[in-house]
Amino acid sequence: MTLTPKEIVAYLDEYIIGQLDAKKAIAVALRNRTRRMKLSAELQEEIMPKNILMIGSTGVGKTEIARRLTKMMNLPFVKVEASKYTEVGFVGRDVESMVRDLMLASINLIKEEHKEKNKEAIDERVEKKIIEKLLPPIPKGASSEKQNEYKRSFQRMQEKLRAGDMDELKIEVSIEQTSPEGLDNGSLPPEIAKAQESFMQILGGRNKPVKKEMRVKDAKRALRAEASEQLLDMEAVKTEAKQRCENGGIIFIDEIDKIAVSSKSQSRQDPSKEGVQRDLLPIVEGSDVQTKYGIVKTDHILFIAAGAFHLSKPSDLIPELQGRFPLRVELESLDEEVLYKILTQPKHSLLKQYEALMKTEDLELIFDNDAIRTIAKISQKANEKMEDIGARRLHTVLEKVLEDISFEADLHKGETLHVDSKLVHEKLDDIVEHDEIARYIL
Repeated sequence: MTLTPKEIVAYLDEYIIGQLDAKKAIAVALRNRTRRMKLSAELQEEIMPKNILMIGSTGVGKTEIARRLTKMMNLPFVKVEASKYTEVGFVGRDVESMVRDLMLASINLIKEEHKEKNKEAIDERVEKKIIEKLLPPIPKGASSEKQNEYKRSFQRMQEKLRAGDMDELKIEVSIEQTSPEGLDNGSLPPEIAKAQESFMQILGGRNKPVKKEMRVKDAKRALRAEASEQLLDMEAVKTEAKQRCENGGIIFIDEIDKIAVSSKSQSRQDPSKEGVQRDLLPIVEGSDVQTKYGIVKTDHILFIAAGAFHLSKPSDLIPELQGRFPLRVELESLDEEVLYKILTQPKHSLLKQYEALMKTEDLELIFDNDAIRTIAKISQKANEKMEDIGARRLHTVLEKVLEDISFEADLHKGETLHVDSKLVHEKLDDIVEHDEIARYIL
């Protein structure tokens, strides 16, 4: 990844309003990964990633930052929920599975890169297989005239195939059967994964060619997937994926506050809380984790944790784990002005999404500026009166305002509807004034 910190922040600004401190901390941490790889091997080993802890109430953009990072980066990235893990010895997922998930993400990333490099060879192989099914093979010992004629016919077929003229023709193709969906799971403990592979080989469930009749369009897709796997050098993929995982991997741990044990809590022996923190500690500080694709060192994996910390505080995490997240960023709560910007400025803002949805019904929806201001004001008021759920309140409020328009969209085909402040007040004023009703509806 070659983006500068400013470019990373600029990209995040397109989708997330405000929260500059969090964006800057993440941008610098990501840039440091690139800087480290330019140093000598000896110095690389010494430079550890500065893990980040993001603190902020729900709906302020913590998870959205992670979502956008996934799309932006060409690095192995996984987002996990801390509340899903349990202490070793209890039923549930152990924390090491997050590293196995990261390694699997890295394998998939490198596979896609290799497939892109081999794209021409893959397409060539697929075309050859399909044309051989459509064009009778030339007999051995045929004259040079027949061979030239066959080549011309092959080229004509190739042109038609590329133009999509044969997409609806049906052909019978032989395709290798792969393992059933979900069985080839890199997040399984290595011992179970190996036992599973042996079991599948005994049953003969893998790589059995199966003849299927399908349209050329579907055959292209199926044969392309098969050719991609055949042309892949899996050993090279594993080596590169392991290196990318260890030196560029990022694990985003959401809801970390759910494993913090509040000082007010009576029981400090909850297996899904303090025990998980103890198990998480060696992974964050650096250890070797056994995966299906070999041992992965976690010393240089960057960890970004996020939590609302409503019922607990960052200081309720065990001290050793607190020390492993040296950078702390507090995300600001959203006021009326920020909510207004969230509705209007992002690249794919909520209003743009609703306008696009209504366009599919041949209905043009236009939001007046006053209406947008009113929606932001009412959302802010609802957040103050009830639980503060940040930008998520906008979804609820907009759904209530547009409920009837969306329901009767087919009756307004070819029309242009203006959403004004009068309509917003009509829909929401009564609800906002009655606290008890608002709690259930907004």
